[in-house]
Amino acid sequence: MRKFIDVAKKAGLDGFMLALLSMILLAWLWPAPGMQDSPLHLSTVSTYAVSVIFFFYGLRLSPEKLKAGLVNWRLHLMVHLSTFVLFPVLALAFRSFFQGEEGQTMWLAIFFLTVLPSTVSSSVVMVSIARGNIPAAIFNASISSLIGVFITPLWMGLVLDSGTGHFDLLSVVGKLAMQVLLPVFAGIVLNSRWGHFAERYKKYIRYFDQSSILLIVYTSFCESFGEHLFDSLGIKEIVFLGIGMLALFFGIYFLLTFISGLLHFNRQDKVTAVFCGSKKSLVQGAVMSKVLFAGPEAGLMLLPIMLYHALQLITASIIAQRMAREAEVAEDFILKK
Repeated sequence: MRKFIDVAKKAGLDGFMLALLSMILLAWLWPAPGMQDSPLHLSTVSTYAVSVIFFFYGLRLSPEKLKAGLVNWRLHLMVHLSTFVLFPVLALAFRSFFQGEEGQTMWLAIFFLTVLPSTVSSSVVMVSIARGNIPAAIFNASISSLIGVFITPLWMGLVLDSGTGHFDLLSVVGKLAMQVLLPVFAGIVLNSRWGHFAERYKKYIRYFDQSSILLIVYTSFCESFGEHLFDSLGIKEIVFLGIGMLALFFGIYFLLTFISGLLHFNRQDKVTAVFCGSKKSLVQGAVMSKVLFAGPEAGLMLLPIMLYHALQLITASIIAQRMAREAEVAEDFILKK
């Protein structure tokens, strides 16, 4: 139990998830400060904070790391096909099970989750714990965030176009490029000069990242509660949604394990494939929800990714610990021989 708690802390599960829940509760009790017409303009502040997050992210990403990661192309292709093709195809396959306007709205929120890029920090942490290919994990998670700026709006454009008839893809990609890509590339360019600063103070930068996400979650849910979008959701619906998110995670996890075996990946690459290919980014979800779903819908669209984020950390922590123990046993056996 103590080991599991330590892993959960490294993944940012305990305090951050409690803070997220606190933000939702605060938005329910006191939504006024986070509304669009609030004099505090918290939504605007969170938009600028997002750009700072990705600037620091780029500042820690050197061009040398990106070049070194290009070698293992089969692993990279598998991870990105899982992230941007396998996930959304599974969601599309289950669309008919969601009936009525409310059901389709929930399905749209789930589909939004499935087209998001992989998360960076927890993917690398889990791969490290399970003794996988860490450089490949860093490369895949980093590239996934950049690819997502283009692929996620493309997928959402296909769905929203068919449902609403008004979705300006170029405008969405332009906004995301300004908020995400431009700061990332600026950080990469300045890596040689200021990269050591970002590495030295990465702990404090992480606190800033999390605080910005908390602000985005608060403002998004303020709008949703203010417009009474959650009135039709009860405990039963949230529990069923959580079960669905667990089923989605394990479905992808076992599929990637099976495909890794068919491709004859070594143990380290298999670990990287299953963890990087099964993760979804709450950071990118929060950022893109502000652009794709401006208004009260943003909070509802964040509900599946928040549940998936929490559950993926718990389950992946347990799996990573088991993999680490298996690796230790195998190493001891080889040494004894």
